[in-house]
Amino acid sequence: MDVSKPDVRPDEPNTDLGIDAAEAHIKSVSISEGLPGQTERARFMKGESIGDYKWEEPDLEYDETGVDLASAAEWEAEEELAREEQDHPFHRGGAITPEGLIDEDFEEELGSPAFEDENDPDFLYRDIAKFGIVQLAGDDTLGRKVIVVSACRLPLREELDHQRLLKYLKHTLDQYVENDYTLVYFHHGLNSRNKPSFGWMRQAYNEFDRKYKKNLKALYLVHPTNFIKLMWNIFRPIISAKFGRKIMYMNYLHELAQHLQLDQIIVPQRVRDYDALQLSSHSWYDAFLLTKNKPTPVPTSITHAPLPRQQFGVELKYIKLHNDGEIIPPVVRQCIDYLREHGMQTEGIFRRSANANDLRRVQKTFNEGAPENFSKLGDVHLPAAILKSFLRQLPEPLLTYDLYDHIIRVQTLPEEDRVKEMRRIMVEELAEDNYFILKYILHFLTEVVANSDRNKMNEQNLAIVFGPNLMWSKNQASLVSVGYVNACTLFMIRRYRDLFVK
Repeated sequence: MDVSKPDVRPDEPNTDLGIDAAEAHIKSVSISEGLPGQTERARFMKGESIGDYKWEEPDLEYDETGVDLASAAEWEAEEELAREEQDHPFHRGGAITPEGLIDEDFEEELGSPAFEDENDPDFLYRDIAKFGIVQLAGDDTLGRKVIVVSACRLPLREELDHQRLLKYLKHTLDQYVENDYTLVYFHHGLNSRNKPSFGWMRQAYNEFDRKYKKNLKALYLVHPTNFIKLMWNIFRPIISAKFGRKIMYMNYLHELAQHLQLDQIIVPQRVRDYDALQLSSHSWYDAFLLTKNKPTPVPTSITHAPLPRQQFGVELKYIKLHNDGEIIPPVVRQCIDYLREHGMQTEGIFRRSANANDLRRVQKTFNEGAPENFSKLGDVHLPAAILKSFLRQLPEPLLTYDLYDHIIRVQTLPEEDRVKEMRRIMVEELAEDNYFILKYILHFLTEVVANSDRNKMNEQNLAIVFGPNLMWSKNQASLVSVGYVNACTLFMIRRYRDLFVK
């Protein structure tokens, strides 16, 4: 392909420059005028003039390589695929059942959760949410919320109100930024036809203030291109070194799998196809080296023979069998006992993640069948993270795959009908061991709520934290389905005494 270059008219040499030229001008001005480069960059980011230079957004087209100009045929194919993904944004991620059948998409049938109304922000931003640009992917291995942004799902610029998109992004993050969280950005699919303006990106950076950056623990940029790296060079001087350390480039999906549970991440099919294309484009020797050095994915459950007293990643019946028939797993009982005694007054309990090395060491201790002395470790957030990690690593959630669809549908019923049906499900359909473990955990959560004036963890906060750890679908989640999951968890906490009657 030919490399696209911006047209520069001889009589106006400074009005249609690209990013490289802008950067070069900043350096030249700072040297000639004796100004520090960082000051000039800061003024540049605010849209101010620098010498005789005023930022003009370059009219470049960026396809997957960052600088190539795509052909008309490629554009048409990309746009057709984009329209398909926008019409069915949650099907293309691989919503195939183990039996090989397309799973029923009941989200469109259900609409939004019953508690929404026309004044609810989720209702107000439906025109943006329908594209599936932003998704929630449950928790990572450290118990942090994972939020996924997919550039390939951005529609054409003229089809999207970018100011509303910015408000929608802030609304989505506002629900989770009080907790530690992780961002995954799939860059493939960003091009000149759907790329937000530089001014919009500058505005977004300014509006995502410390509130959003403080608890962001990792930002994974997947399939970065020259465009991403150029933007990073421009933004870097005004970004703190601490925030810069949170940003990681992931050239391939298997590299991302080293850090996250990839089977729980929402990866658009176009991104998967592009990743496969990138891998296949290497020479046989490079491909051999990539395969040889391919990172080991983070496991979600145990695939080899478990240890005799294994706790994490094994079925509940295995834990019960190897712990003298005790229904409540030792890790659950010990974590809750410690938190009940030492964590009820801790502000933001369950919102913070724990040290990764400590988390792995404690998991290893429990898997070996030994009790853990949390008092000696001195971090009350560690048992909180261990409890969430245990639930998320179960091969099947407490509220089982078989019950997921029905429980979601029940959330649309009037409240008293919902109480009756949820109580029936708990008593008649949920496995007895699952029932008593769920009851044990939810009873503890009601105690946490009773101390919310000090720990600041009310029913809604706990529902957001625990919902995706108590139930999830075999298929990829959407913000709509996560809304139902959180609503169900909130309902179980509020109506605990009415639901758990045995």
